[in-house]
Amino acid sequence: MTPIHPDDVLKRAMEAGEALAPLAADVDAGRAGLDRPYAVLRESGLLGALVPRDAGGLGLGFGEYWKLLATLGSYNGAAAVGFNMHHVVLGALADSADTPLPPAAEKFRTWMQNEVVHGRKLFASATSETGRGARLRGMTTRYRLSDDGEHYVLDGAKSFVSLAGVADYYVVAAAAEGPEDTAEVSHFVVAADDPGVGFGQVHSLSAMYGTSTAPMTLTDVVLPRSRLYLGVEGMSLFKVVREPHWMVAGYTGAYLGIAEAVFDYTVRCVTAAPARAKSPVVQQELGRMSARLRAARALVHEAGAAVDRARGSLEANALVHAAKYLVGEVGLQLAQDATRLCGSAAVSRSQPLERLIREASFASVMPAKPQDCLEYLGKAAVGVNLYDARAFAW
Repeated sequence: MTPIHPDDVLKRAMEAGEALAPLAADVDAGRAGLDRPYAVLRESGLLGALVPRDAGGLGLGFGEYWKLLATLGSYNGAAAVGFNMHHVVLGALADSADTPLPPAAEKFRTWMQNEVVHGRKLFASATSETGRGARLRGMTTRYRLSDDGEHYVLDGAKSFVSLAGVADYYVVAAAAEGPEDTAEVSHFVVAADDPGVGFGQVHSLSAMYGTSTAPMTLTDVVLPRSRLYLGVEGMSLFKVVREPHWMVAGYTGAYLGIAEAVFDYTVRCVTAAPARAKSPVVQQELGRMSARLRAARALVHEAGAAVDRARGSLEANALVHAAKYLVGEVGLQLAQDATRLCGSAAVSRSQPLERLIREASFASVMPAKPQDCLEYLGKAAVGVNLYDARAFAW
């Protein structure tokens, strides 16, 4: 694969999207293998989007990354969400690009970046647990030091792991052995073929089947100490509270892309009947859809720029929560509008709109959920200390 110049990222994303688009319906219906879209992404040269340029990656900022996600999402929503799961766990490495690290952390960062850039390895996140979702506090997956003090041992179960059986590595969140409400949550890199790692059957979801989401079990999984994420214990909750943009907002770009696809299909549906396209009522409906989409797009771009400009600031954090909430709401509104304007095409399995409508609804399932976004914005409005982990259910 020819190296990508940063200015050509969106062009390459569109090329990958054109290869992904024909797979969307077949994967959604279970007629094609779940690994096929991710083979396209592995070969696209985009897996290192967040890896610094001097380490062989594309060195994208957060705002540019969101545009990349939206482009992919407009072609294949499930693949874009899976692509984001890969980058969720690369986010902290991207954030530390200009920060000198202790030797162990530097070695970890170099290893992980090399696996992505040179090995084309796919990473995924394993956080959600039954009854808790993606919340870190109260996590039941536990870790402990081995008797020789040279390894970590993980035990537990994850309920919704995307890229299950597809990714090469999973960054697993686990709490230190101790009281249930411990805040000592750390992340560990677990290989798909590590002894004690198992995956259940892929969930039969009403949408986003292409994310290859399944339960994961960890039974006495022994890891070298070098697999502790950035070599630091107990920093996970601190990170997600202070800088929530990767955990919270990475899905926003993908669902913006799905909303774009809903609108584009609706326009094509309407213009296929020239007489109907001339109707002022229909034009007003499309105008309302366009205004909503433009507002969501503008907020997403503003939030991305704020993260690049002042990562971890209260304003940037509020903007990513607002963007996540608005994209989810707009996606649902556009789906309703498309159903009204396109009629039977919105419910026919032979048409992509039916799938897009189902996928748009899943934005509310991904963290942060709508109520969490609104609570964050409300707390920001009344002056709650949003850097205090006790202010959240995380």
